[in-house]
Amino acid sequence: MPEVRHPREVFELEGQQAAEEAFEAARARGRLHHAWLLTGPEGVGKATFAYRAARRLLGAPADPRHGILGSDPDHPVSRQVMARSHPDILVLEREGPDGKPRKVIPVDDVRRLAEFFSKSPASAPHRVAIVDAADDLNVNAANALLKTLEEPPPRGVLLMVSHSPGRLLPTIRSRCRRLALPPLSLEEAAAFVRDRIEVTEEDALRLSRMAGGAPGKALALAAGQALAMDDAARALLADLPQMDEAMALSLADRFRGGEGQAQFNLLLDRLADRVHAMSLDRAREGRGPLDRWALAWETLQRLPREVEALNLDRTDALFTALRELRQAAQA
Repeated sequence: MPEVRHPREVFELEGQQAAEEAFEAARARGRLHHAWLLTGPEGVGKATFAYRAARRLLGAPADPRHGILGSDPDHPVSRQVMARSHPDILVLEREGPDGKPRKVIPVDDVRRLAEFFSKSPASAPHRVAIVDAADDLNVNAANALLKTLEEPPPRGVLLMVSHSPGRLLPTIRSRCRRLALPPLSLEEAAAFVRDRIEVTEEDALRLSRMAGGAPGKALALAAGQALAMDDAARALLADLPQMDEAMALSLADRFRGGEGQAQFNLLLDRLADRVHAMSLDRAREGRGPLDRWALAWETLQRLPREVEALNLDRTDALFTALRELRQAAQA
């Protein structure tokens, strides 16, 4: 399975030429907006775009081998960014100082922006800050960010990643130039996956479909055993209205430990997607009522959040979901 690299270590970006051309045109004309909101589904390359733009703003020369905003990985600027040692870039993300993910980006992190942008660049044409992702700001952090946006820093550029821009404060959105990064076609995303890992064409398309054409998400799904969870979801649904308890208990063993929540979420996500597709087929063919299937789908959507928030037992939650599915199949 592939190793999922941090965007600061990625030097290729596929399918986003239009966004790169727009940014480069603004930079070349000297009309660079002080704040950019990079939007699109998770996994399309928004953070990778931000680091590519940052390296260019920090003085790394263009390298056509790596696309419009490409830079040489061996250039000193690129090496400093990868090593997190460049003095003119500040990154705000959920990963804490200890390397562990936090639930939000706290306000104290965002308050560092004011001091960072108050200083002149140490060695680069610009000072650059990346927020990955703005969706992870808590309320106080969002308000602190707004203060920075209201007073644009000279020679400062803020690059903000957002998977759900509609959830951001309108006052934040209105002060940014929005740049949309769309998903790739399913075939393009599948080709991206096959170029990087050993997988059949069919499985590459399955990963692409699960990821909605977002290549980075497709690779992350592959690393997270999404294909195995999708196979399990298909098998569980194929047995309905019977329930393969041995298989369910075997799956429950995967839900123990620190990685258990991710596996649990993935299985229920795959079940929900397959139930949704199956319900559409039943509706088109006029095969019976769909009320119970709708309830089962709602349970599959709700349980991962409840299990994580309330620290519920994942095995019990799985059997709750399976009972709902059995009742839907028997209706």
